[in-house]
Amino acid sequence: MSVRIGHGYDVHRLVSGRPLILGGVNIPHDKGLLGHSDADVLIHAVCDALLGAAALRDIGHHFPDSDPAYKGIDSALLLKKVVSMISDTGYRIGNVDVTVIAQRPKLSPYIPQMTQNLAACLGVPVTDVNVKATTEEKLGFTGTGKGISAHAVCIIEK
Repeated sequence: MSVRIGHGYDVHRLVSGRPLILGGVNIPHDKGLLGHSDADVLIHAVCDALLGAAALRDIGHHFPDSDPAYKGIDSALLLKKVVSMISDTGYRIGNVDVTVIAQRPKLSPYIPQMTQNLAACLGVPVTDVNVKATTEEKLGFTGTGKGISAHAVCIIEK
C-alpha cells in the first residue's frame, strides 16, 4: 500500500458586498471573502492538500484566476474536479482534516453542514472528514477581522 500526506493553506480578505461561503455553506455575515471564485478558503485548502499529496501542483495551476471560466465558480465544483484527478492517479482519499481560522462569525453552528458538504464532494463517509474552527485571539489579519484562512491535511492511499 502507498500512502501520501498532503497539506493545503488558503487565505482571502474579508470585504463588504460579498457572501461568506465556507465549506459550501452560505454563512450570514456583514462581509464575505474576496476572490475570483466564490473564495471558499476551506475548500481551496482541501483542494491544495489533495493536489499536494498526489504531487499534482496546486489549485492555482489547475484553476487560474486569469481564466474567466472560474469567475464566481462554486468551489465545490473545483473540489469535485480535484477528486476526479486524484482518482485518475489510482489513489483514493483516506481522510481530510481542516482548520478554519476566523475571529468572527462564530462557525460552530455551521460545522456539521460543512462536514457533510465536504464528505459528499470527496465521496467519503462523513466519519472521514473533520472540520474545526478557531480564532487567533484578536491577533494578526484574521484576529482583526481582515481575512479568514484555512489549513487542511489529508491522506490518500492506493
